[in-house]
Amino acid sequence: MEGLRALITHLWCVWVFLILSLGDAKVRHYNFNVEYFFKSVDCVESLVMGINGQFPGPTIRAEVGDTIQVAVTNKLSTEGTAIHWHGIRQYGTPWADGTVYVTQCPINPGETFHYKFKLDKAGTFFYHGHNALQITGGLYGSIIVDLPKGEKEPFEYDDEINLLLSDWWHKSIQEQEVGLTAHFENFRWVWEAQSILINGRGQFGCSLGANFINHTLPVCQFKGDEDCAPYILSVLPNKTYRIRIASVTSLLSLNLAISNHKMVVVESDGHYVEPFTVDKIDIYSGESYSVLLTTDQNPNQNYWISVGHRDDNVSTTPALTLLNYQNISDSILPSFPPPVTPPWYDVEERKVFSRKVVALKGTPQPPKYSQRRIVLIGMQDVIDGYLKWSMNGISLELPTTPYLGSMKFNIKNAFDWQDPPENYPEDYDIYNPTTYHNSTVSNMVYKFEMNQVVDVILQNCNSYALNSTGFHPWHLHGHDFWVLAYGDGKFKDGDEKLFNLENPPLKNSVVVFPYSWTAIRFRADNPGVWLFHCHMEPHFHTGMGVVFAEGVQYVKGIPEQALACGLTAEMLMNKGDSQSIIKNI
Repeated sequence: MEGLRALITHLWCVWVFLILSLGDAKVRHYNFNVEYFFKSVDCVESLVMGINGQFPGPTIRAEVGDTIQVAVTNKLSTEGTAIHWHGIRQYGTPWADGTVYVTQCPINPGETFHYKFKLDKAGTFFYHGHNALQITGGLYGSIIVDLPKGEKEPFEYDDEINLLLSDWWHKSIQEQEVGLTAHFENFRWVWEAQSILINGRGQFGCSLGANFINHTLPVCQFKGDEDCAPYILSVLPNKTYRIRIASVTSLLSLNLAISNHKMVVVESDGHYVEPFTVDKIDIYSGESYSVLLTTDQNPNQNYWISVGHRDDNVSTTPALTLLNYQNISDSILPSFPPPVTPPWYDVEERKVFSRKVVALKGTPQPPKYSQRRIVLIGMQDVIDGYLKWSMNGISLELPTTPYLGSMKFNIKNAFDWQDPPENYPEDYDIYNPTTYHNSTVSNMVYKFEMNQVVDVILQNCNSYALNSTGFHPWHLHGHDFWVLAYGDGKFKDGDEKLFNLENPPLKNSVVVFPYSWTAIRFRADNPGVWLFHCHMEPHFHTGMGVVFAEGVQYVKGIPEQALACGLTAEMLMNKGDSQSIIKNI
């Protein structure tokens, strides 16, 4: 009965999507030239990776049902690239997910890759580079998807503001990558970011709030036309604004607060949530939120907007800008201190916020039972002399032939076809890991049956190599999932009683707290190959991720561009008439 109900629900969603696609849907064309240029994003000039000379890249704004076509041309001289459309599920277009060596070959210098995909839900999303550390270098931008004309949000507002939050280093991404991938004796961590950016603007070496913060930085002085001049949020009194907030940080978890104003959280990762009011909002890399802010305070003064980090042993100065009531000049700083970011060790407050995020009434509920459970424990280890992250003892190293093509054509020597472990040893001590010191590097894939309901338990523990733990934001490509529970300690049989099956939020990114576990549930209903990984770039780059696959045999229309490397390129060359092959893909 459960399976029949799930099938009917799935068919209904497909039917609704097709109907929406027939109305006023448009095809929207974009040309993206990925290139380096100099810019003083935080008042220090450095190389930025941007698009069409813009940083952040151009905002894509469209409606549900629209088709997006983006011609991405690589104008970098020495490295390949690809762009991932974060939060877009890519139903029917898995090759457009933009993940190098998972769904496509890298776009080589001078080449153009044509992405084409349909938008199936409204919300706040973004795009970013998904090769090497290019997200760290600045390759990102916003995606905003509106409801079709005539449909209304379940909340009202007068206007909206878009905020894209990121972190910024003065050390080049090439230098960072060499340090991360060096032999253990020469390993160099990226350490803390120099700045936090709001819409690509930050300040290093000065602070707008220097008179109130106990440090030696001078007060920033701006004419207003500098690259690093703060992005001011100008508002009118007695209005309600929807503020879309997305975090594309490489490392930092952030906390945003607006002095003297409350925020009502109404959306997370493209799904409506039961509204709740907060003074500040926690946001981890890969997450997005919409909050409603009512401008009901004294209109004759400005108010601080503070974005600080919530990370241990990090000295990065909070980003500050102003909420400017247009009655007064935006050059007048508030006469009171900016909000203070809660300390990193206040884990309980962070958990309270995450648990407040529940689905709006009417949101699809999860299936009552799962058909498969995978428990993934993340740990750090030295493997063959290199410091790596691993999941259940497997450190992910992507193959040189994209999974999507090699699985579609059953190329046996493209990657390790063995099934990866679905749990870790029962006697493993998450607080004192002295066992299970045997991680290996591999590129195995978790293979699911179509429409299989899968539970994943993400288990956090102490790191064997560094004797510490932290917060890990995990992002799933190609799917949304229900967040069933956040639990303390080690997940054990019987903890299923903690699962929320009534109103769990649907998300595509979720945090795992220190010495804790997070349970998610999703349906493997999207033919393709999909990454599931920590969205902290240095962690993913050193192995903290896994690969899921389902229904690859049903994938059609893979463009030749996505196959033109590794063993799939050899296959096409050996076959001779590649066009006839592509037609049958």
